[in-house]
Amino acid sequence: MKLNRIITLCAMAATLAISATSLLAQDNGGPGGPGGQWRNFDPAQMQQRMMDRVQEQLGFTNDTDWNAVKPLVQKVMDARRDVGMGGMGRMFGGGRNRGGAQDGQQPGGGRGGMFGQTSPEQEALQKAIDDNAPSAQIKDLLTKYKAAQKVKQAKLEAAQADLKAVLTTKQEAQACLLGLVN
Repeated sequence: MKLNRIITLCAMAATLAISATSLLAQDNGGPGGPGGQWRNFDPAQMQQRMMDRVQEQLGFTNDTDWNAVKPLVQKVMDARRDVGMGGMGRMFGGGRNRGGAQDGQQPGGGRGGMFGQTSPEQEALQKAIDDNAPSAQIKDLLTKYKAAQKVKQAKLEAAQADLKAVLTTKQEAQACLLGLVN
């Protein structure tokens, strides 16, 4: 059981490392473009492997039961990404309009990539910072951004409560160790 936890943590760390490398590779046309190292990287496939690991770790062997719980797990994972990665995509070079991107789209397509979509509040705050806006304007936009993050946090907590409601005590404990619930 301890080995399974170690493998799960390694898979999550690898996912983050691949995400960061993938974002950095976007300067060279993205994972599938010229110079991209991760030509065969498939985010959907990685997500499926993560879901398979969660299914295994939570002990769901019956597809009917798992198919009932899977959307709740996905909802938690999506909400956690939105809350936890609030501005983290920018730390790895994502989220800004760079060479070849138009209309707020990132190079390689999509807004935010593996880090989720940036919120209008986040984009407005970043633009104000980039444009050296007056402190009062930045403060106002920061307040709006923090309020939006609180809403995302509330959605995460609701999704976690929905998931916990259908799990056994043992499954809830494992979900806690996986970082799905608190």
